[in-house]
Amino acid sequence: MKARAAVKVTTAFEQKLIEIEAFLAEAGNTKAFDDLLADLADTIIPNLEQFPAMGRTFFGRPAESVESAIGVDRLTDALNALGQASELREIVTAQYVILYAVVAGTVFLLAVRHHRQLSFNFPSMNR
Repeated sequence: MKARAAVKVTTAFEQKLIEIEAFLAEAGNTKAFDDLLADLADTIIPNLEQFPAMGRTFFGRPAESVESAIGVDRLTDALNALGQASELREIVTAQYVILYAVVAGTVFLLAVRHHRQLSFNFPSMNR
């Protein structure tokens, strides 16, 4: 039996959850936030523990602008600095996109956003 991967929540991920909670509260849909937390606890995190590579590779799509190409280069450099066993992946659900890194067998949840929110904020991510 294969060992389970550890899944760790970063400060940036926690901050994004707070932002989503506020976003959904403003939209009058607080139940959706409870559903997100339940999905994370009951499905997404247990699945990542068993299958860390289940999300699609973040770098699988081509950069379509100079800004995105520069961002991809920066992320690639940062990921490479962590070691060869590092990869950046994303899970796309019906309502959310979850960005995570797999580093030496450990899964780090980096960011989450609702599809109606604008984008990830890469400069503020940390472990």
